[in-house]
Amino acid sequence: MNRILILAPAVVAVACSVAAQPPAPGAPAPVPLFSDGVIKSFTPADNPITDAKAKLGDMIFDEKRISTDNAIACNTCHSPRNGFTTHTETSRGVGDQLGKRNAPSILNAMFYKSMFWDGRAETLEEQATLPILNPIEMGQKDPTDVVAKLAAIPEFVEAFQQVFGHPVNWADMGKALAAFERTRLSTEAPFDRYLHGDEKALNASQRRGWALFTGKARCGTCHTYDAALPLFGDNRFHNTGAAAQKQDYNQLAARAARTAAAGSQAEKDKLALETDFSELGRFLTTQKKEDIGAFKTPFLRDVLLTGPYMHDGSLETLWDVVGFFNKGGERNPFLDAEMKPLGLSENEVDDLVNFLGALTSDRFGDLRAAELDRQRTAFLYRRAVQHQTANRGR
Repeated sequence: MNRILILAPAVVAVACSVAAQPPAPGAPAPVPLFSDGVIKSFTPADNPITDAKAKLGDMIFDEKRISTDNAIACNTCHSPRNGFTTHTETSRGVGDQLGKRNAPSILNAMFYKSMFWDGRAETLEEQATLPILNPIEMGQKDPTDVVAKLAAIPEFVEAFQQVFGHPVNWADMGKALAAFERTRLSTEAPFDRYLHGDEKALNASQRRGWALFTGKARCGTCHTYDAALPLFGDNRFHNTGAAAQKQDYNQLAARAARTAAAGSQAEKDKLALETDFSELGRFLTTQKKEDIGAFKTPFLRDVLLTGPYMHDGSLETLWDVVGFFNKGGERNPFLDAEMKPLGLSENEVDDLVNFLGALTSDRFGDLRAAELDRQRTAFLYRRAVQHQTANRGR
């Protein structure tokens, strides 16, 4: 698999690559978005990033033998070819079992204050190993079983000794995976070049989309832009009503309150991925009524590559996403107060989606254009079919 490392002077800052689209020979190196100081400030002191540690984490990330059936690796659901996610509504694990949540991208994950859609893990080190022990993801029952499998593979024995100075163990697996995930970073996009003074970096539609993003469409309310950390996210949780069409939140929360939702991490993991309680979102972690149906605001960098969208993968294209917010989400008793109809026209929806495409790294230029066309075609085709079906029913 083709991976490209960008080594910064002070710390190792490794930007993501997509195997399907390596840089053209002689092309300029991708421009990092984040300074050495920013990266260092978000890296825990007890797990500094080194090239060797990130490489070991990459090895584990790609290793299918850490699953019970030797068929599922981290990159099965977080594929470099798909923006480190998977282009399916929800993820499949061992035994072809289907989970309840869409696989979030690991791009820029080091900047989240908590992990998973509901924030049930506080650190990347904690997040990295939980899927290995989940019965419908990688299916392992005990960390010792995983350690035993890796300890039987000479290259892992050698790498752990080189990086950590002792044999394969569970805690250092988490550290190596987290170090690798911290190297998956977005690079400069057309939007950044536009802000730096290149007026031609955005076309007229994208410039109108940026104005809508910060104005009429009110996207910046949750997808906040900070020049020091330009990720377009607020690190908070919101009920947009994405699951309200499928669940009675009040009834679901009452049932969940009688379960072990406030118990161990394993119990929370099970509820989030294996049961209908998944739709309660942040509530499973906090048990606070105001968190019912609330899910984390995802960063928008490279968002064009990571569909389908929302915590359950229920929206296929960015046109669907903007349309969902345009109508004010789905009404429910716990809907975020900021969720209101926007009154965007079809042309304005197009402009906003075109702007979101401009947040995708320049390194994926060809893929960026192809994916935007694919999503537009899929949306228009589905809308035409729906109109045709509706007209037949009259």
